[in-house]
Amino acid sequence: MESTERLVHTWMASGRDEEVAATVSEYLTSEEDNLRTKGVEFLSLVLDRCPPEKLNRQSVRVLVTFYCSKLEDTETIIPALKGLLSLSRLNNCTNEDVPVIIKALFTYVRMKVLVQSVRLVVYSIIDNFMARHRDALKRMNKEFLVGYITLADGEKDPRNLLVAFAIARVILVEFDISDFVEGFFNITFCYFPITFRPPPNDPYGISADDLKRNLRRCLSATPAFGPMAIPVFLEKLTAGSPMTKRDTLQSMSECFPVYGAGLARSSAREIWNALKLEIFQPTDTITADMALSCTQSLVKTIYSADSKAEDDSKTDIEGLAQDACEECIKILREPEKSQARPAIKVLCAFMSTTPSVARYTISKTAPHLVTLFVTLEETTSRLSDLLLLSDLIAAARDSVSNLQQSEVTEPPLLLYKDEVLGIVTTGLQTSSLRRPALACLLGMVSTKNLLTDEELGFVVHKTNEVLQGNSDENEDESDTLKLLTTITTISPHHVVDQTLPLLFNDLPDRPPSRDAVADRIKYRRVLTALSTLCQQPELFEVFMIRLTTRVELLCSSTDIEADLEPRAAYAHAILKSIAQTMSSKVDERHVDVPKYIDRLVPRLFNLFIYSALNSDGGYVIATDPRLILVAGDIISLVTQCLTVEKYQIFMAVVFSAFLSGNVAGICEGQPKLPVDVVIHPFQESASTPIKNLILLFAAATDILKWSLTTADNDIQREAAWKILASILNKHTAGKVYVVNRRADASGFLTQQLETFAPNRLFRYSLDSVAAWVHICKALLVQSHPLTLDFSDRLFGVFGDESIGWDAAKAIGQVVEPGDVLSKSNHAVIKILHVQRFVSKILPRIITGANDASKPDEQISNLVALASLIKSISKSLYSQQMPTLIPLLLRGLDLPDESTHVNVIDTFIAAAEGDTPEQSLVAEHVPSLISKMLKNSRIQDMPSMRVRIAATRYLAILPQIVRYDILHPYKSQVVKELVKVLDDSKRAVRKEAVDAR
Repeated sequence: MESTERLVHTWMASGRDEEVAATVSEYLTSEEDNLRTKGVEFLSLVLDRCPPEKLNRQSVRVLVTFYCSKLEDTETIIPALKGLLSLSRLNNCTNEDVPVIIKALFTYVRMKVLVQSVRLVVYSIIDNFMARHRDALKRMNKEFLVGYITLADGEKDPRNLLVAFAIARVILVEFDISDFVEGFFNITFCYFPITFRPPPNDPYGISADDLKRNLRRCLSATPAFGPMAIPVFLEKLTAGSPMTKRDTLQSMSECFPVYGAGLARSSAREIWNALKLEIFQPTDTITADMALSCTQSLVKTIYSADSKAEDDSKTDIEGLAQDACEECIKILREPEKSQARPAIKVLCAFMSTTPSVARYTISKTAPHLVTLFVTLEETTSRLSDLLLLSDLIAAARDSVSNLQQSEVTEPPLLLYKDEVLGIVTTGLQTSSLRRPALACLLGMVSTKNLLTDEELGFVVHKTNEVLQGNSDENEDESDTLKLLTTITTISPHHVVDQTLPLLFNDLPDRPPSRDAVADRIKYRRVLTALSTLCQQPELFEVFMIRLTTRVELLCSSTDIEADLEPRAAYAHAILKSIAQTMSSKVDERHVDVPKYIDRLVPRLFNLFIYSALNSDGGYVIATDPRLILVAGDIISLVTQCLTVEKYQIFMAVVFSAFLSGNVAGICEGQPKLPVDVVIHPFQESASTPIKNLILLFAAATDILKWSLTTADNDIQREAAWKILASILNKHTAGKVYVVNRRADASGFLTQQLETFAPNRLFRYSLDSVAAWVHICKALLVQSHPLTLDFSDRLFGVFGDESIGWDAAKAIGQVVEPGDVLSKSNHAVIKILHVQRFVSKILPRIITGANDASKPDEQISNLVALASLIKSISKSLYSQQMPTLIPLLLRGLDLPDESTHVNVIDTFIAAAEGDTPEQSLVAEHVPSLISKMLKNSRIQDMPSMRVRIAATRYLAILPQIVRYDILHPYKSQVVKELVKVLDDSKRAVRKEAVDAR
């Protein structure tokens, strides 16, 4: 065979196929089965690797004839099929060849005697023809359909079924199967329902859901299956397990629209009886919900065609929807009974079917529930009735909101809103009915175009009555506030005009005394309500002005009181309310936040600087560090939302004020500061109140943000990060001093977790990753509980194209020793901190590197693995080397030089102490040698570091792998190292000499 192999290589270069045919011909026609099989197999292998353009039309025609003839021979059928598979992909395999090949397959191939892999070849040939030569198959029609039904009958392997289902769907959709419906029904529905469970560690990754999804596409491919399919579905639904029922319900939902309105209408009662059982007597909530969805699909199928031709004002319908509505409404006569809940679910499901069914359902259900509320006397029954009504209102709202803009009609509840509004407002007057009544109002308010502006004002008025009720009895305040908050997004002026004045009037002008516990609880409740309501821009401006003014009045009061603590506590609570509201606005990314750098921040600076200057050493409320801290939080929240330009302007003013004393630029408000006043908080002689202003300076000057937006170069950024890391390391466990700022750093850490990542990681890219590494380092060395939370943010961006690999490399950088966080610099360092971190992170990285479902994240995990292993000692990963070696080898295929260096350095480190008798890498020698040789050649690897490391590892291999394993590769390695001796770098040549 050596002469044949040489001839093939020559032919591949010259394009002359006659030499191959002449040389192989003796094997193709040999009387010995073994030689004949090898001959055909060899020809198929050549054909598979042959460039398509080398085979002209005449060659393909000859090969088709040859391979089809070899299908008759049981010894050559397998390699012949492989040859036909290669031919089926060629452009020169035309429509003329398709019938020849297909007839040969149907005539000579007996699928039941072939193994899975060979059957897959057969399906793949047909699949290729289906994609490239569908018209030729259609022209065969009957002959092809009969043959395929016979061919596919009895297939059981999941790998083959995925292809078979794909072929069957195309046939069912595009071919004329009118004479073969039963045949195709038999070879598809025989698999329903799918009960396949993939074996553990299945290398093919085929799940039961994959098979179910592809089979479902076949079942729903043609309406011709309908009459035979419905009885099968009902049988499985009645007698199946919960999983079978769910599969059946989902399949029915997809099939009904295809099977058509006629069949759905004629089978409606039978199907409804089966579905009704799953809804009213459910085995579990998931199955019940799927039964409701299936009911929706059935109703849509029956009434969709009718809805297009109906008058929008018509509310009467006939058939299933009418019968089902009457059944459910009959059940609703006793709303407190358990069956009422599934009954209203059915009616709510009808609301999202067709406009005609929705109109009919609301016309029967809404008046019934309204009348029922009026006639019922027991509070418990009224409560149940309102709960059912709230569900109906929400369903009516959702039925409109889910429509396309062009399909939107008037709200279904519009004709009945007056009656509904009447009983709902009545329900508000009874404490036990208040919660469902508020839910009804919420549904009505959130329905577009249902209530007029005047009616919204009426709802606000009624809701205010509830809000102003006895706070001890008002257990529904959160629902009340939710309703009012929803109205603020639609028509905020009603809340501004009616609700806010009531709440502001409830705030006392003077703080309650220490003993007035109830009064303190009341003003805190009012502040909570204001904070919840006033997040929309129009309300927040009123809220901010009124509360800031109140704080200024509290802090500037000249009343001589023996106890100022209640006043300070009241002012603190108001400032905290502003901070909480501002935080919510920042989280929601409200566009009005930046304007408060001019409207709110200067007033805060003015208040606290004025108070500090006029304290005269005594206690003044606005010099209390607790108030200053909250004010600092407000300032910090506002600065987070500034653009880079505005932030830099603001920083210039702040630094001028605190470093040069020019406070006029940052202060505005009453009382006014003298024009020539200056402060020097950093001087030793400064008073304590003046020094406390450093808290505001620290809040305004976010060193982390400064490093990412204002720093001019890497030196400045690195310096800022080292300062940040040192502070976090020394003070996260207790108190933190940031330019004399005494506070717990846990707030900073929590804020960064919530706002800095992942948003800023994307925004600032590589610099953000580097900053994040410094924070992680500061936490890691002291074994801080938040270490894993911060490192988790890096994993969160592994899938990002721009910074995924940089975040992956950062995992290794986190555990690398630093020059700042060391014992000599008095850093807080806990023993075994790296071990604890690696024990948590390494298994996660290994899992991610093996997860092929997310390719981008899988590659990033490989990069992270190489980076981490390189940065830790061998003892931390040596036990897992058998698992790590295949992953590290895959890392050498990535186009990243630093990853290559990390991987090879890891192999070099792992080789220490390894012996030929117990070598960890012996079974991977072929891959190792191939990859190391590739990384040692300058034409394949530009990096000198990688070439040196790869050549060095080749020299190490004979020391850790047995001679008998390495010997077959000796000549190859020596030959390739000769090329490395010509490397332009002396260091590489030196390693090559040692390796040889």
